[in-house]
Amino acid sequence: MVVNSRLEEKLNNIESENKVLRQQALTLAQNNKLVSGHSKSIVQRTESTKTSVDLHSASMNSRDQSEVEERPQKSLNEKQQEYQDLLIRCIAQHLGFSKGRPVAACIIYKCLRQWGSFEVERTSIFDRIIQTIGHAIETQENNDNLAYWLSNASTLLLLLQRTLKAGGAAGMAPQHRRTSSATLFGRMTMSFRGTPQGVNLSLANGEMSGGVDTLQQVEAKYPALLFKQQLTAYVEKIYGMIRDNLKKEISPLLGLCIQAPRLSRASLLKGTARTLANAAAQEILIAHWQGIVKSLGNALNILKANHVPPFLVRKVFTQIFSFINVQLFNSLLLRRECCSFSNGEYVKAGLAELEHWCYKATDEYAGSAWDELKHIRQAIGFLVIHQKPKKTLDEISHDLCPVLSIQQLYRISTMYWDDKYGTHSLSPDVISNMRVLMTEDSNNAVSSSFFAG
Repeated sequence: MVVNSRLEEKLNNIESENKVLRQQALTLAQNNKLVSGHSKSIVQRTESTKTSVDLHSASMNSRDQSEVEERPQKSLNEKQQEYQDLLIRCIAQHLGFSKGRPVAACIIYKCLRQWGSFEVERTSIFDRIIQTIGHAIETQENNDNLAYWLSNASTLLLLLQRTLKAGGAAGMAPQHRRTSSATLFGRMTMSFRGTPQGVNLSLANGEMSGGVDTLQQVEAKYPALLFKQQLTAYVEKIYGMIRDNLKKEISPLLGLCIQAPRLSRASLLKGTARTLANAAAQEILIAHWQGIVKSLGNALNILKANHVPPFLVRKVFTQIFSFINVQLFNSLLLRRECCSFSNGEYVKAGLAELEHWCYKATDEYAGSAWDELKHIRQAIGFLVIHQKPKKTLDEISHDLCPVLSIQQLYRISTMYWDDKYGTHSLSPDVISNMRVLMTEDSNNAVSSSFFAG
């Protein structure tokens, strides 16, 4: 685009232009001092007033010299302002991606490096960039736009983390703000010695062959360190907005996924009609779960299309699956009608849909999301296991449901009912042993809450 090409064209010459302007200002100042030092005072008298005027007086020399020195400096400031305005207009547009790298983030970084913005005590460019990002994400429901800015903001932040180093006490950012290691983004990136896997930053340093490891560190001043903190806050904010939008989208479906829909008695049909009816019934049963899978898939496609770093994508889905786990598990504990054998089979089939989604998404993007469903998976495993009266407490608590507390196991086992085969729950001895353990836990001030948190 025209604005982008103009920016790139001007960036190539910015350093040389700045050097010329600075040299010009220095030369003019030195020449003016030389002339004033060797000039003789010329006294001009008027016949009418006999007033003398010293054309080379100290006050006039000082004024002329300051005007000469200010003109190049003013020209330099105007040129810098022009570049900054051009950058802001440029990044306000959707610049897209080049070979999987967010163009806006790389252009911002290259400009700041070439302008020396990280090393100055005062500058307005950082505030203007932050304001541009804030304005761009005002439409909080547009996940595609949010993902675009999450990609750019996180990539730029990674570049800053690789480049900036604090320049002593004078360069320290405010102490009342959180340190990077205490933030979500900081915790996730602290574990990486280099660049997180799947993040390509090479465009930020032109045609360098050594990758991001060749980026040279600079001693950052206060504005740059403050900018880094503000950018971190925006990464976390945008990340949270995308995650919460997905939660809102799947929440209505989760309430429908904990209990199987009531269907007509298709089992009374015979032959081919019965087979077709059962297939249709299965589609209805699984429809709500497939709705969740569709939402997850759409979100993943948006994040991938905008080249959001995979480690952030994994974090999104890990937290989403944790949310699913808590919602389903707590609903199960509150509703006895959900603790039946047939309902356990229904939820188990739905969980299999989520497992298949994780498999297709691959570990690069799904990460440990499936492991976040341990509570609901183990609870459902208990509902559908056969021969419950023969199971010992040790088998239940250590082999089948190791993450569930005794309080949670007791509630599920006492609410269980077999609507399919008419079998019983755990033996009375096992139930009695659970009560004893819960009493001991109560006496030892162990939390008696049975909800997942």
